[in-house]
Amino acid sequence: MKKKEKVQFIIDELEKLYPRTSVPLRHEDAYTLLVAVVLSAQCTDERVNKITPHLFRLASNPRDMMQLSVNAIEEIIRPCGLSPAKSKHIQGLSKILVEKHDGTVPHTFNELEALPGVGHKTASVVMAQAFGVPAFPVDTHIHRLMTRWKLTSGKNVTETERDAKRLFPRELWNKLHLQIIFYGREHSPARGIKPKNDYITMKVNPKAF
Repeated sequence: MKKKEKVQFIIDELEKLYPRTSVPLRHEDAYTLLVAVVLSAQCTDERVNKITPHLFRLASNPRDMMQLSVNAIEEIIRPCGLSPAKSKHIQGLSKILVEKHDGTVPHTFNELEALPGVGHKTASVVMAQAFGVPAFPVDTHIHRLMTRWKLTSGKNVTETERDAKRLFPRELWNKLHLQIIFYGREHSPARGIKPKNDYITMKVNPKAF
């Protein structure tokens, strides 16, 4: 199968499996999405979704969040892991949003990535899912599957993102990155995968098994 055919097959199959792609992190707006994504680092979406309702009842906007102490935030988010750093990041970015951005989440990669605890992947999720800007956030599922599908060298997530953007149509990026994540979770986990379950990989790269 040629690479162009492989890419189209993947697009078609993922669209059959996941025609609708809601963001797995529960949120109400760009700010609550930003906080949820920060919390999701090395933590499952399921666990984040159990924590954020309590946190957002106390503070669902940057002005209220900056009024909470770091210790108060940490106490709530502790089950997500890395809570000392994440609590400082959440309070810190909230303060910056109020002081520099009039309490709103900025619409540019550079401004987002300047916030505490916000790297390129987090910024990409917010740009894609809150503002509809074409982006291709690469998580572990996407990095693993792009490698298994022989669409990237798999050296690092930066190269994987570059290759994904080069191969897949720009207008599909925001939906497709979620479709790949859903497929990875359901059919192609990091360990214990059987070929019959990961049928896309069987089709495009049977040597992966």
